[in-house]
Amino acid sequence: MLNIRVLAPAARELEEAAAWYETQQIGLGAGLLDEFERVVDLLSEDSPPLVPVPGRAGKLGAKRILLHRFPFSVVALIRTDEIVILAVAHQSRRPGYWMERLGS
Repeated sequence: MLNIRVLAPAARELEEAAAWYETQQIGLGAGLLDEFERVVDLLSEDSPPLVPVPGRAGKLGAKRILLHRFPFSVVALIRTDEIVILAVAHQSRRPGYWMERLGS
């Protein structure tokens, strides 16, 4: 099982999205956090269900998994000793903004 590390910008993205959803409906922000935790649990399995990100980012090793109920992807990089969560990215806003994090 690989260690999972969440980059600070990805953690902020998740917190901001959860706070926004909570303003829309009480409990919805908590639902987003629960869904993220479900994905982290999946990532900790031996064969995480990640698919390559399209384009140049995928060629550089970036992979993603889609959240259920929310229009977000968890973008990650699998290394030999850990999985690094690069972004919690909205699926239709600012595509690829997180690519500079691939070097992290």
